[in-house]
Amino acid sequence: MGRTDGRDEDFTAFVLARSARLVHIARMLCGDPALAEDLVQTALEKAYLRWDRIELGDPFGYVRQAVVNQHLSWARRRPWRERPSGHAAELEQQLDLRGGRSVSDPAVAVDRRIALAGALATLTARERAVVVLRYVEDLTEAQTAATLGVAVGTVKSATNRALQKLRATPQLLDQVSLGERR
Repeated sequence: MGRTDGRDEDFTAFVLARSARLVHIARMLCGDPALAEDLVQTALEKAYLRWDRIELGDPFGYVRQAVVNQHLSWARRRPWRERPSGHAAELEQQLDLRGGRSVSDPAVAVDRRIALAGALATLTARERAVVVLRYVEDLTEAQTAATLGVAVGTVKSATNRALQKLRATPQLLDQVSLGERR
């Protein structure tokens, strides 16, 4: 059994350490907690089959990319399906849309999350993936492009389109300020 047991222990340790973050990313991508768990489960299944090859490199990056690819694939296969609005509270916290200023009134925070959820629902799957990777995961344009398997210019244009849509959303204008990014 030797190597298989070590492999299983290493993989289990990885899953325990990183699965919560992966589910968080998946929830930001798709907005559906159940689908997010399915996306991560599928990505982890793929990672387990290749664990001997990926564990020495960047296993988190590999699985994160698999989650993004699963999400984009799911979105392409189901264009007729309703698009979930997402968990705007988590994205808002990650984006720090108020420049570090906290909101003391819970009603204001709720209004902001509702506005952000509605605005995120207007983005395409790729635009949403770019926003999540750039602003939640804090990846550079080059890292985002590599994760999505697209050119850096595609990331730049998708980010620009997504931010224009978010800035043009009337509900967001009074709620948040979307700053520029590197």
